[in-house]
Amino acid sequence: MRGGMGNMQKMMKQMQKMQKDMQKAQEELAEKVLEGTAGGGMVTVKVNGQKEVIDVIIKEEVVDPEDVEMLQDLVLAATNDALKKVDEVTNETMGKFTKGMNMPGLF
Repeated sequence: MRGGMGNMQKMMKQMQKMQKDMQKAQEELAEKVLEGTAGGGMVTVKVNGQKEVIDVIIKEEVVDPEDVEMLQDLVLAATNDALKKVDEVTNETMGKFTKGMNMPGLF
């Protein structure tokens, strides 16, 4: 009976360590800045790991008052590109913790 309790305590310690490691990884992700671009770099959007847009850079030559719709499309495409990169980095980072566990949709 004693061996069972020792295994349980060991498992609890491992779970606590994993929880701390996950929290640290989430904090590091939040500090990351990823860039999305569109129009060959004419529009750049920077997003942090919490999917907050922190900067939008639009090169002057892409601003055409006669074609605002194109600029809107470029900003949208760059934003989506940046958000996709955040998802990829998040899945890569947090996937280490869920590897081998069947938890669809967790990260």
